[in-house]
Amino acid sequence: MPAKSHPYYLANAPVAANEDLAVHDKYSGEVAFRVAQADAGAIQAAIAAAANSVGPMRQLPAYQRQSILQHCVARIQERAGEMAQILCVEAGKPIRDARGEVARLADTFRIAAEESVRLYGEVLPMDISPRARGYTGMWKRVPVGACVFITPWNFPLNLPAHKIAPALAVGCPFILKPASATPVGALVLGEILAETDLPAGAFSILPCRSADAAPLVEDDRLSLLSFTGSQEVGWDLKRRAGKKKVALELGGNAAVLVDADSDVDDAVQRIVFGAFYQSGQSCISVQRILAHADIYDEFRAKLVRATQALVLGDPKDEKTFLGPMISETDAARLENWIGAAVDRGARVLCGGGRRGAMLEATLVENVPRDANLNCAEVFGPVAVLARFDDFDAALAQINDSAFGLQAGIFTRDLYKAHRAWDVLEVGGVLIGDVPSWRVDHMPYGGVKDSGIGREGIRFAMQEMTEIRLLAIRTRSGTS
Repeated sequence: MPAKSHPYYLANAPVAANEDLAVHDKYSGEVAFRVAQADAGAIQAAIAAAANSVGPMRQLPAYQRQSILQHCVARIQERAGEMAQILCVEAGKPIRDARGEVARLADTFRIAAEESVRLYGEVLPMDISPRARGYTGMWKRVPVGACVFITPWNFPLNLPAHKIAPALAVGCPFILKPASATPVGALVLGEILAETDLPAGAFSILPCRSADAAPLVEDDRLSLLSFTGSQEVGWDLKRRAGKKKVALELGGNAAVLVDADSDVDDAVQRIVFGAFYQSGQSCISVQRILAHADIYDEFRAKLVRATQALVLGDPKDEKTFLGPMISETDAARLENWIGAAVDRGARVLCGGGRRGAMLEATLVENVPRDANLNCAEVFGPVAVLARFDDFDAALAQINDSAFGLQAGIFTRDLYKAHRAWDVLEVGGVLIGDVPSWRVDHMPYGGVKDSGIGREGIRFAMQEMTEIRLLAIRTRSGTS
């Protein structure tokens, strides 16, 4: 069966310029889709179109922005089965996880539709000193202008949605560069957006070569760059972005702490999910597990049994929990990291086997603190275990990382929960759950090498707007 072709979207319109980009089924390795790839000329045309659309997008009334977002929700729900199948193929995402991502996609646009009519400002008291007597003030938020979004392959629908939906909610035109490994879901979103009455040039979705994408980062006609991906790429983009606002959602090596008073069975159930869903290919996947010495042996035994029960296989099979990693290269990288840790005294408790891009769910203990499995971002189905005796020392160990995205704490002690919230150098602390949990309206982002800025619809809308003040002077004696 021939691979289905998809155009890119330039200034709201489909362009079937070529079929240069082959997108593979990540399980079978076969070419599943062919996608038109934008060249340097198309990128320049998209930038010009976005810049020309800034005024018309700013003038869109809130009810019209809301209507466009509501149309997206309806069409996503109508095409949910198709979009889940696309995710299953192009990302190797198990079909149950793919359906979950599509449901989150609809949620993300729905939340944006609700927030699009709640972009408030404030009246500002000005008479704080005699020299300000007779002045009144107020401020509002206005769209920052044309935006560029660059997204990775691991959530091909919901990560673009967390940039596109808030941009539409505030009235910013945008250009999206999706990951070349998984562009098809984003192009389906382009099909849906093309059905709306957005102003001409309001959006472009351009799979393209990295070598051609430099103007998206460097052109000053674009006012904001929002990037999700690796820290190496993200910080380089920030350096090159010039006058733009920059928001970066980068990597992590998330930790979870299981204290002595925890419900071990509950913690095991949540940690197995957090470490191994989507084959661990999430920046908030559980990577480091610290369990109190009093429960360590029981916890370890139950966690190993639960991990060994996970089904690895064809992502199209309803029983599959772990599908392939995004590439055989990435699976081989992790296999090598496991071997390097074992050479330094680590012990593999379960898993570790690899067949092509398929890597078994793997638990390792006694991993040196400076080994890649501990201090780098694994981004795959591997988690490391360690025991602790002192809660504060364990918090310090969680902080001993270049990253700071989210952390999970299993404890029933309210005071310890608040201490973790106060002490941990992360963007979010989750009590009684894994750091891998996210709901789409919450502030989401990290510190240190995990990035700058926050997503979550209302918070992304703040990133995509700027404050504009109005101050009014009333002359003395004016009635």
